[in-house]
Amino acid sequence: MWYALIGSLSLFTLAGAVYLVFRFHKFSLIQKLSKRSKPLSWAAALLPVILIGCFYFVNLTTLIVVMLHLVVGFAVCGLVGYVVGRIRKKKVSRDLTGIAAVALTVVYLGIGWFSAYHIFETDYTFYTQKAVDGELRIAVIADSHLGITIDGKRFGRQLKRIESEEPDLLVIAGDFVDDDSKSEDMIEACRALGEFRSELGVYFIYGNHDNGYFDYRNFSGQELRSELEKNGVVILEDSGVDLGGGYFLLGRNDRSMPGRASMDVLTNGIDRSEYVILLDHQPNDYAAEAEAGVDLVISGHTHGGHIFPAGQIGLLTGANDRRYGTEVRDNTTFVVTSGVSGWAIPFKTGTFSEYVIIDVKPEK
Repeated sequence: MWYALIGSLSLFTLAGAVYLVFRFHKFSLIQKLSKRSKPLSWAAALLPVILIGCFYFVNLTTLIVVMLHLVVGFAVCGLVGYVVGRIRKKKVSRDLTGIAAVALTVVYLGIGWFSAYHIFETDYTFYTQKAVDGELRIAVIADSHLGITIDGKRFGRQLKRIESEEPDLLVIAGDFVDDDSKSEDMIEACRALGEFRSELGVYFIYGNHDNGYFDYRNFSGQELRSELEKNGVVILEDSGVDLGGGYFLLGRNDRSMPGRASMDVLTNGIDRSEYVILLDHQPNDYAAEAEAGVDLVISGHTHGGHIFPAGQIGLLTGANDRRYGTEVRDNTTFVVTSGVSGWAIPFKTGTFSEYVIIDVKPEK
């Protein structure tokens, strides 16, 4: 499926590149150049497309995203120019709509770049009627996808920032690494997790990218596991741990992993008088999780939408139950974080990067 999708988008991008060459060629300055030398004018029209092509050195997906946004920018500005021209009964110049398209794309993706690289803190407070022994502060990191906007060193700096919030525990809600993450970043990030200070420790669940879809990164899934365990990180695989004080933490295998437990099996034998927290990377089994009666479900995976309108498409197709934020079903509260980074694309136009601090408090 991924090969078919990338292949289709690549062909569309190639068509978009051809369209952009013809569109740049219609700028009046290049048209004047065309009267002197047609080959030179086409070379001038090709130059900005070649510059856009340099995004390939980030990765192919980034090139596709930039190219498609510029094509859409030209289409939208051209349509607006046509409508305005009809209303004013005076044609809007192609120079004006073209400049507007380039400016709009640069500003839009510039904001997306800032939203991807700048990591915000998002806070939630939830109350429970269960007989818990005091408050619990949970720090949540998801979707670091080490290598695209956050490397091992930067990950460590963010952990220091999170540590200053004095959480009782830190949870990694999947997609810690990506298919092209580097071993040095993975090792450094694991070491930073080992240095993280919290009373109840650090817990990890697998996301769909952690074991890798493709066999071209320079470390294996087993090496990732070894580094995590060496640094004292508790890996939860369809398993749980009693945190004490009336709190219980469950970690669910990702839906991409064969044989993962159903919610009935996963919650069998759990003391329901305790406040049960479930980590599940992909937010797409809300009905079963609410029926199982867990109190809090924490997910990532969607990156909050990442590139608009991907998040909305995910909801419409049923791939995800929620794109971002919180939702309550029956007695279960669901939280989806946009994550500290994202897959392959160094822009976030549908959201922003974040880590999450959750305070669970007994209801007075």
